[in-house]
Amino acid sequence: MNQWRVVSIAVIAGALLAGCERSDQDNGEERSAPRAAQASTGGGSAAGGVGGAADQVIRERNLSPDDVLAALKTFMPSGRIDEYIMFASGGHSGQVFAIGVPSMRILKTIAVFAPEPWQGYGYGVGEEILREGDVEGVPIRWGDTHHPAISETNAEFDGQFLFIGDKANSRVAVIDLRDFETKQIVKNPLAINDHGGCFVTPNTDYVVEGGQYGTPLGWDYAPIEQYKESYRGLVTFWKFDRAKGRIDKEQSFCIELPPYWQDLFDAGKFESDGWVFGNSINTELAVGNVDGKSPPFEAGVSQRDNDYLHIIDWKKAEQVFKAGQVKRIKDFAMIELKTAIDQGILYFAPEPKSPHGVDVAPKGEFIVVAGKLDPHVSVYSMARIKKAIADKNWTPDPYGVPVLNYDAVKEAQVELGLGPLHTQFDDKGYAYTSLFLDSAVARWTLGGSYQSLHKEPPWKLVAKQNVQYNVGHISAAEGDVASPDGKYLVALNKWSIDRFFHPGPLYPQNLQLIDISQPGDKMQVIYDMPLGMGEPHYSQMIKADKLKPWSIYPEIGWDPHKQAVDPTAPKAGNERIDRQGSTVTVYMTANRSHFTPEHVKVRQGDHVIWRITNIERSEDAIHGFALPGYNVNLSLEPGETATFEFVAKNPGTFTWYCSEFCSALHLEMMGYFLVEPTQSADARRAETTPEGAP
Repeated sequence: MNQWRVVSIAVIAGALLAGCERSDQDNGEERSAPRAAQASTGGGSAAGGVGGAADQVIRERNLSPDDVLAALKTFMPSGRIDEYIMFASGGHSGQVFAIGVPSMRILKTIAVFAPEPWQGYGYGVGEEILREGDVEGVPIRWGDTHHPAISETNAEFDGQFLFIGDKANSRVAVIDLRDFETKQIVKNPLAINDHGGCFVTPNTDYVVEGGQYGTPLGWDYAPIEQYKESYRGLVTFWKFDRAKGRIDKEQSFCIELPPYWQDLFDAGKFESDGWVFGNSINTELAVGNVDGKSPPFEAGVSQRDNDYLHIIDWKKAEQVFKAGQVKRIKDFAMIELKTAIDQGILYFAPEPKSPHGVDVAPKGEFIVVAGKLDPHVSVYSMARIKKAIADKNWTPDPYGVPVLNYDAVKEAQVELGLGPLHTQFDDKGYAYTSLFLDSAVARWTLGGSYQSLHKEPPWKLVAKQNVQYNVGHISAAEGDVASPDGKYLVALNKWSIDRFFHPGPLYPQNLQLIDISQPGDKMQVIYDMPLGMGEPHYSQMIKADKLKPWSIYPEIGWDPHKQAVDPTAPKAGNERIDRQGSTVTVYMTANRSHFTPEHVKVRQGDHVIWRITNIERSEDAIHGFALPGYNVNLSLEPGETATFEFVAKNPGTFTWYCSEFCSALHLEMMGYFLVEPTQSADARRAETTPEGAP
């Protein structure tokens, strides 16, 4: 049977490919009908079988050989698991998307900065995590997620944790990849916005959150006319406690920077281990047309020929922090700019104007920077940087930061095209850079120790692959770590225009999967994926077998927030309703197809504490708990316990039900929540209280 299946697939594939011939006519490249399918499937006898059916589909859909090849490369038969998982930021959805590659199927929306009703996040549970990200008492229930980072061990993805930044509110979230759920949100106490978050050091000692726009630190006020004196930039190093799975705020610190607009960051590895690199814009210190005479921001921040690559010795900064050489603002440790300069922590190097990407090569010896307004990428050598620092080959900027000599630290410049942004790497010695204005991805060759991996000359453009359209970030298979795979690359395109049916003026984004497995100029777009739930800005792609998610929680009564058993969790046999004065505590279990207890009766104004445990131990045996009228909607995975609280303000008869289809008797899985009105309760008590009794 298996042998027949293999042969059949080979025959069908041959039929599809051989049966697609393309003839370009004068008017519009009209495709000819396929002709060779019958021969590939054994002649006319196959016309009515599988080969004939495939031939008919090819004809009806007017498919080319490239179309069919792309379909074969991305098709995942039912039950087949994707080779890679891509974690993509969700933009203004405030969430993260988990996407299978090469199928490009969305597997989950991971709820982070915004409530998500299917998972019950922010509707009874998860609210305490969301509150961690509030700003000075103001509830913030949205985010602009930009840069997810998978935890690393020895500069390789380890698949344990995922971090994501919120550009809008300068927040960082921690996601545990055992259950793909958010566990922590930290709000930066000094920064309003960030953009270069999140990136991790090679062993996830720190989660690096780069800044964005210059502001007075600590959300203070200062007139815009005092920009040079009172406004500053920032980079924050959040200490990660892997054992606890949490950021340790007390062991975290930041570094004060000049008020240039910091952008993306990346951590060094191997030869550049202990360093982080970030780029910047607005070294002009433009403040917009504040006086009616100055240029607006978009012109003002693009006047100089170069901006500054930030080069930071984070291990030396860690020593300074631990020695207490910090200033505290809002009880958060900050290494002041002068200290960073005096201690040899901070250096600059000129970089192409208006850069929007800084990426460290797999072996750590090269740092690649692309400038939006320069057709080149600049490649910096870590060995040259170290030598320039040792030789003091620098000139200070207006704030006293050493600016290293560009020619001393530059390894190469490579001309790629218009609007270069972000760079990824593969296993064949190639680098890939997105070209925003060209709407293309450029493949070019690395030099140095990478030259033996490819036949082309080093530091040369090899090929361009057109994409649709205006590509921003790109993501290669394990393209951010020490040993990239080089099989797939995804272009995260900002425009889709004519790619899909457009549901109104707001078009979906277009994620295009590119096959980069072949050397030279052989690249192919093999899938277009519309994404209409937010704008992904960045993503990372990890081998699926590095992820070890649970299928059920380890024990009954598991609290996902604490990743431990809750000793107060209801279990089978101890379901009950306890009243202590005006506080009512419900201990409930959920099991197919029954809630125990089925009736909960309280009085108007009671404080209700409701605990529910899904006591199932079968994989995918999910139960929901929806309580209309009280904004409660939970998702309870096998073994999970959840607790929510509310005041029974509104009297009435409310039904709760299982909101996740769980069994043949799913509709019967319900109960009644009875809230007795205050007046009715008072009257009943008066009728049953003896005269003269208190």
